[in-house]
Amino acid sequence: MERNKVVLVDSNDKAVGEMEKLMAHQQGVLHRAFSVFIFDDDQRLLLQQRADHKYHGAGLWTNTCCSHPQWEEDVALSAQERLVYEMGIMSRLKFSHSFIYRAEVENGLIEYEYDYVFVGYSNQTPIINPSEVQDFKWMTIEEILEDVVVNSERYTYWFKVAFPMVVEDIRRAISN
Repeated sequence: MERNKVVLVDSNDKAVGEMEKLMAHQQGVLHRAFSVFIFDDDQRLLLQQRADHKYHGAGLWTNTCCSHPQWEEDVALSAQERLVYEMGIMSRLKFSHSFIYRAEVENGLIEYEYDYVFVGYSNQTPIINPSEVQDFKWMTIEEILEDVVVNSERYTYWFKVAFPMVVEDIRRAISN
């Protein structure tokens, strides 16, 4: 399930073209992405540690899975397929929100993404794909919020931006 290209978009998420993934990150071009957050029945989030050989974010902790949908591919379906590919988990995903972020990351690369965020629930034990993931752990919302403050450098940039928004969405849903 190689994803060597990304869909370039404008700030309204209108597709404007395709580009090789590494080149898009080298040039800092806005492109479509998705992030998946899987919780269990105890409201713990499944985190993955990115594989050490990834060209950015290597060895960092992040949300359950993330990637880039391909040209004319449904973003939600792409997210579900990627969840199975990276973590061996099936879950019905619900769209949470989207956001744009831009960050200079290691190796002179720039993350500039229109990120769709999906939330799902599962109690399955992950079967990780070692080409993508080197480890996983379940943590409570409070444990994560505290650890991100104390050990910020251990987490991906996009996770630190998206996670508080996911927590807000969940808390809003619970209070309604």
